[in-house]
Amino acid sequence: MATGARVWIPDCAEVWRVAEITRDYKEGDAVLHLRLQDGSALAYPTEVQLLPLCNPDCLSDADDLVALSYLHEPAVLHSLRRRFLEANAIYTYCGIILVAINPYKPLPIYEEEVMYAYSGHEIGDMDPHVFALAEEAYKQMVRFGKNQSLIISGESGAGKTASAKYAMRYFTTVGGCLGDSSMEEKVLASSPIMEAFGNARTTRNDNSSRFGKYIKIGFSQARVTGATIKTYLLEKSRVTFQAKTERNYHIFYQLCASATLPELQGLGLRGAESFHYTCQGQRAAAQSTKDAADLDNTRHAFSLLGVPEAEQLELFSILAAILHLGNIVVRGRDRHRDSCFVEPTDEALRLFCTLLGIEVSQVMHWLCHRKLVTAGETYLKPLSRQQALNSRDALAKHMYGQVFSWMVSRVNCALRSLEGHCTSIGILDIYGFEMFELNSFEQFCINYANEKLQQLFNLHVFKLEQEEYVTEEIPWVFVDFCDNQPCIELIEGRLGILDLLNEECKMPQGSDGSWAQKLYQTHLSSSYFQKPKRPKDAFVVCHFAGKVEYQCDGFVEKNRDAVPEELVGLLRASKSTLLTELFLEEGDGPMSLQSRRSSGPRMAGRPSRRSLPSSQTRKKTVSSQFKASLKKLMEMLSSTTPHYIRCIKPNDSKQPFVFDSRRVVEQLRACGVLETIRISASGYPSRWTYQEFLERYRALVSREELMGTDGKQICSLVLERLLQDPSKYQCGKSKVFFRAGQVAYLEELRCQRLRAACTSLQRHLRGWLARRRFARTRAAALCLQRHARGMLARRLTRMLRRTRAAVMLQKSLRMVLARRSYLRTRWAVITIQAFARGMFARRLYRQRLWHQKAVVIQAAVRGWLARTRYTRLRRAVVYLQCCYRRARARRELRRLRAEARSVEHYKQLHKGMEIKVIQLQCRLDEQAQEKQRLVEQLLELNAAHAEEVQQLRAEMKQLREDVARDTQVQQLQEHLAELERQSVKSHLSQEVEELRQRLAEVEAVKLQLGEERDALAQRMLEQSQDLEEQHQRAARESQGLQQELEEERARYQSLVQEYARLEQGYENLRDEMAFHRQSTLRRSLSSESFLGSESSYLSSMSTAPSRDGSDQQAEASGDGGGLEERWQPVLEGLQPQPSGEAHLNPVGSQDPFEKAYLLLLGQLNAVSEELARTREELRRSQTPVELEEKKPLDFFKRRNIAEMLGLGRSPEKVAVDDDLKHAYDAVQVANKLLVSQLREEKQHHEAEVEGLHLDISSLKQLSQQQAALIQDLQRHQGQEGLQSHVLRLKEENWELAQKLEKQERTTLKLQKQLRAYVKHIQELTMKRDAAGPAQALAASPAAPSQAMLAWKMEDEGRIIKAIITDYKPQRSPGVLPDLPAYILFLCFRHADSCCDEPRARSLLDAAIDAIKRVMKKRSDDLEVVALWLANTCRLLNCLRQYSQDESYGQGNTAWQNKHRLQNVDPQSSCCSLGALAVQLYQQLIRTAEKRLKPMIVAAMLESEPIQGLSSSCPPGPRRSSAAPAHTLPELLQQLGSFRAALDHHGLAPSVGHQALRQLLFLISGTTLNYLLLRKDTCSWSCGIQLRYNISQLEQWLRAEGLQQSGAHEVLEPLVQAAQLLQVKKVTEEDAGALCSLCTVLSPQQVVKILRAYTPAAGLEERISPSFISTVEKQLQDQYGDRPSQLLVDTSHLFPVHLPFISSPLPLDELHIPDTLDLSFLVWL
Repeated sequence: MATGARVWIPDCAEVWRVAEITRDYKEGDAVLHLRLQDGSALAYPTEVQLLPLCNPDCLSDADDLVALSYLHEPAVLHSLRRRFLEANAIYTYCGIILVAINPYKPLPIYEEEVMYAYSGHEIGDMDPHVFALAEEAYKQMVRFGKNQSLIISGESGAGKTASAKYAMRYFTTVGGCLGDSSMEEKVLASSPIMEAFGNARTTRNDNSSRFGKYIKIGFSQARVTGATIKTYLLEKSRVTFQAKTERNYHIFYQLCASATLPELQGLGLRGAESFHYTCQGQRAAAQSTKDAADLDNTRHAFSLLGVPEAEQLELFSILAAILHLGNIVVRGRDRHRDSCFVEPTDEALRLFCTLLGIEVSQVMHWLCHRKLVTAGETYLKPLSRQQALNSRDALAKHMYGQVFSWMVSRVNCALRSLEGHCTSIGILDIYGFEMFELNSFEQFCINYANEKLQQLFNLHVFKLEQEEYVTEEIPWVFVDFCDNQPCIELIEGRLGILDLLNEECKMPQGSDGSWAQKLYQTHLSSSYFQKPKRPKDAFVVCHFAGKVEYQCDGFVEKNRDAVPEELVGLLRASKSTLLTELFLEEGDGPMSLQSRRSSGPRMAGRPSRRSLPSSQTRKKTVSSQFKASLKKLMEMLSSTTPHYIRCIKPNDSKQPFVFDSRRVVEQLRACGVLETIRISASGYPSRWTYQEFLERYRALVSREELMGTDGKQICSLVLERLLQDPSKYQCGKSKVFFRAGQVAYLEELRCQRLRAACTSLQRHLRGWLARRRFARTRAAALCLQRHARGMLARRLTRMLRRTRAAVMLQKSLRMVLARRSYLRTRWAVITIQAFARGMFARRLYRQRLWHQKAVVIQAAVRGWLARTRYTRLRRAVVYLQCCYRRARARRELRRLRAEARSVEHYKQLHKGMEIKVIQLQCRLDEQAQEKQRLVEQLLELNAAHAEEVQQLRAEMKQLREDVARDTQVQQLQEHLAELERQSVKSHLSQEVEELRQRLAEVEAVKLQLGEERDALAQRMLEQSQDLEEQHQRAARESQGLQQELEEERARYQSLVQEYARLEQGYENLRDEMAFHRQSTLRRSLSSESFLGSESSYLSSMSTAPSRDGSDQQAEASGDGGGLEERWQPVLEGLQPQPSGEAHLNPVGSQDPFEKAYLLLLGQLNAVSEELARTREELRRSQTPVELEEKKPLDFFKRRNIAEMLGLGRSPEKVAVDDDLKHAYDAVQVANKLLVSQLREEKQHHEAEVEGLHLDISSLKQLSQQQAALIQDLQRHQGQEGLQSHVLRLKEENWELAQKLEKQERTTLKLQKQLRAYVKHIQELTMKRDAAGPAQALAASPAAPSQAMLAWKMEDEGRIIKAIITDYKPQRSPGVLPDLPAYILFLCFRHADSCCDEPRARSLLDAAIDAIKRVMKKRSDDLEVVALWLANTCRLLNCLRQYSQDESYGQGNTAWQNKHRLQNVDPQSSCCSLGALAVQLYQQLIRTAEKRLKPMIVAAMLESEPIQGLSSSCPPGPRRSSAAPAHTLPELLQQLGSFRAALDHHGLAPSVGHQALRQLLFLISGTTLNYLLLRKDTCSWSCGIQLRYNISQLEQWLRAEGLQQSGAHEVLEPLVQAAQLLQVKKVTEEDAGALCSLCTVLSPQQVVKILRAYTPAAGLEERISPSFISTVEKQLQDQYGDRPSQLLVDTSHLFPVHLPFISSPLPLDELHIPDTLDLSFLVWL
């Protein structure tokens, strides 16, 4: 070991750690000097063995662990850890094993796109996946016809059930179903049922499978036909006991959670915590189980599998009875508890018996007693309380076991196929090796099964290794592998553990202790059997995965699985038919069960003698049953080709992407992965083909060795020189084999050689760079010197010039300053003089004014003083008078009071009191009246007084204002005087201050103007930003509107596609109906045309009578009867038949098109009546005319229309020339009258059409106004307001569109009425000339061409056959590619000119159906699809170009405008043709995709246009070394041929651009998907190759002129993926640049590529997890919570836009070749 080598050292926490050797190790050294990753030194003793070496970085994360150079435990653990944590890769190959690590997190790698991506590929072409292993099994089954099996094992919670479900989903999705289309759903529906009844929550897993199962999926013709499920070792003890934090089976909690359902009300269910069997674990609800919803899924699955609702409810009642059985309370009778009893009033007992239909007394009795049968007598033994409880629990476990077995049998019955199957694929989901602190009987059986599976696995691995070496003719010494046959013999051999256990179970007094002693006595000498040191009943078995100690307690009882026969007999006597089916005796067969069910419910009674047997039949033990089933399983697996999946549990806390090395190593040791590694390491684990070896190690090959031509010889010479020991390698027929560690040695040599080459390149490159840098520096120095000297000279010159200029400036400036000072002083003196003189004048004026004002003030003051003195004297006099009068009044008051107190005074007062009272009353009345009058006067006075007071107040207010104003004036005058006194003193200072203030104001104004300028600039900037934002917003809105348009188009095209699918189904059903009808009914020619299309059937039925009439006229012109007479047989044939004859014509009564036919018949009758009315009006309006017209008119009155037209003339009348002449004249007159009426109707119609056009133009103007309003709103309103306004405008547009559509319908109705009149007139004229249109044309050769082809209704089939069904362009070279479209259009024009709209519709419908039939037969022919797509588009454009719509006819010539359609509206036909064109375009894309798909991956990812880059990454052992099947030039050639085919058939360039864009999207999406699913392609070299290939595609697009077709946009994700592989990925700046680069890729895609990126060995550093976390966080911030997908949906079709392109070809110049055999068509 040299210095710098890395080794693995044992570690307590991480199991193994990396250390680097710091000192060379020589053989014999006792210590190995190491340096750990944290930098600490360590001296490791090497007494035992040398430490294992580390693999090179390029091999450490290989997809297959066998590809590691050093194969040992630390290398395997490190590779799994790195792939799991750094790349988030949960799948890894290990030889034939797929190691699957549970991520505890949903990953987007199981979608349907991923399934189809893995379908059809070899197992090494893609990254490891369960789908890859499933595809390998499926492919081997189809290829070799041999049964396959997937063996899935692992600990509880490792993901076994999920892996099995994914494999089942893959088989049913990729394989499909044969016959029964619901078989796929049934197979998938079995999973929720099995999980409900067989899964439970454990301490390690919330959904742990407590049984093993083998799912056998049958195939016939590579399609799924059915399935079968076999189960092993159900853990029945969980029914009665659960450890803490565990739960019972899910079905019990589902029933308890749904107890409130009406159908479950009678089961007596409550919450799960109310039952003893569901509350022991104290977990009523699991973390990942939604019980109520899961019950709905379970019941839905039962329904899919055909279990009726009644049977489901009966099953639920049995499960509820099990829950109630656990709640039955057993009580002891005495202190010693030797006997027990059950209360008769126990509610749980009553519910249990009621649900099962058995007697309460019987259950009470047999729960507490046991029957003992001896040779001659029968005893009843009372049971103790504990024995009774054990008996109760045993019954519950047995009942649930029977329910589980019945459920499995019902699932198998539903999945069984009646046809059987040829081959099958089995999926074994079985428990892995278990080793707990307390291991019991269940763990022993599980480990026994794993021993058998491990033996099978070892033999299979050894066999594959041997076959590989024998095939390559390698001499190999077969090493011994770890054979566990002795351990298996210890368990199942004669007098083995199971044999002794069964023997102990047969003993009446057999116990666990006695069995343990027998084990010690028998097997203690075996090396695989040990006795624990502790004194207890236990034993140790040395399994292949380690030593396991088993506790003997419970082995005997669990192996017996004893069930009280008395209680089972009670259950057999139950009223429940399902319960009796569950507990059938061995003699009962299906007939007895059926009779038991048909006999109805039984009467409750005592059990029969058969129900309580006197002697028990010997029952097989659990171990015997398990051993037998395991033997059958081994035989079944041995007959198949096994594929192994080992599920690993990364941690016990169920945290996502957390890797516990200790737990993983334990599972790796237990599941056989390390054994596979050991077997591979014992031989030649590294195997490379000679081509791969030369490509990888070309740098180690010398020039002389490269002269050889044989790759094997070159490799032998190189290895002889590099690996001098021949035992280190072997050269086989096609591969070179290496011992462990030799590839790492070669990698080191290659790295040294590349490092030396890089050093040499760097040396030469650095020397060249240094010389170039020196030359550049010298030239720069000379240039700098030259420029510096010139600069100094120019600087001196400038200084001299500036000095002279400064002197001149100083002189001038001093002069200016002196003059300015003088002028300023002069101006100041003048100003002072002016201000002084003005001040003196104002002062004199103020003195005179003050004197005058003083005189006025003195006069006013003196008058005020005199008035004040007078007022004061007057008030004093009045006060004195008041005081005197008050004194006299007081003296008078005292006197009156003294008089009032005397008696005589009272007497005098009471004299005449009555009279006074009366007088006072009178006076009181008078005073009241007076008071009323005074009150009124007072009110009037108050009102007057208020007015006067208001006036006085106003006057007073005015006076106060005058006084205040005078006061203010006086104050102002005083202030003014004061100011004038002060102004004299401070005038000069004020002037100076004013000047300073003016200067400050000027400065302030200047600053303000600057601020305003800045504000204006800021405002302009903000406005520009607002305008930019508005522009961007408008762009986004326009983009959104464009996207909405694309979505609408895509939605329409998807509807077209759905319509095509429904139409295909309709055609199939119609063919079946036609097949059934042909045996009972002979169809006419017109009814046979119904098989072509519905519309052609209608048109043929509507025109058949007239055609028959014309044929009869051509054969014999003597048939009598008029127009009504010819229609009469048809009318009579279509009349409703009597009820008695209904069975003779079932088609007439059951035909779905009878109503439509009768409707057309009614329209025809209406037209006939209208003709009759027109005839009567003509008769009444007939006036006497000229003599030449009189006789024909009289004849017109005498004859009906049919006779005048010659449709019913007799032979005698034909001979009369005069009558014929008169008839001809009458027809001419009638034609004139009808033409005049038609002209009036046409004018009226044209006026209406013109009005409608005006309405349309007004609507268009309104739409333009709305568009302008929307633009204004976009500029001025917010997004929400705009959206609401747009919605409102859309509603208005929709209403206007409805009105327009209603008007168009009215127009169409008027047109149809007009065409009806024109049709009948032209029919009359045509039938007159029916004798020979060709002769008429020959007679008038000078007539102008009408550019149409005359044809008859009976020629429709011949036309379709000639130009569509049998059309081959090769027969007619030089013709137009879209000639059939022109011929159809010319025939359509003829029907239009004849006003025969049904005939035109029938022709187009027949053409559409014929094209569809051709596509159905030749859908894989690209030329045919392109041909009819081009013809469909041409016919559609012709109908638009020659219609009455002016928008399509703007580019027409005057001659083309003459050929416009006049009578038939082609709008509905255009819709049908547009839908057909979309279908043809989609078929064209599908056909091209079939050709391109096999070429994409090989051309874009596997081909190597740049040689030598692929050697940067070592190839995997499973990768194919063959050259790619296709290259990029082949892909480009295919695209070129596709485009040439489109151009050859005259397809519009825009349609070709859209098709190529779709195909390039397929190329980009497929390449990106495979890049995401293949880790070997995520490297720098692959990015270079991919970018080169993309550049070749872009160059091809530019060469073809397709750069504007939108192809660059669909290639952008692939371009960004290639750039992502090439950019630097180290720092945070790199992360930011990477996020800004990947704008089209989703975050999941970016992170997936980064995690899968493989750096070049020795040249690049591995991407750190922190960098990936940084990128993921930035992408999350950038994209938010927007949902993203991993894979591209390559089945997505862009909506196609079919443009309108007018035809420049004049219709009259069209040449029809004779090879088409269309001579029956006549040019007009």
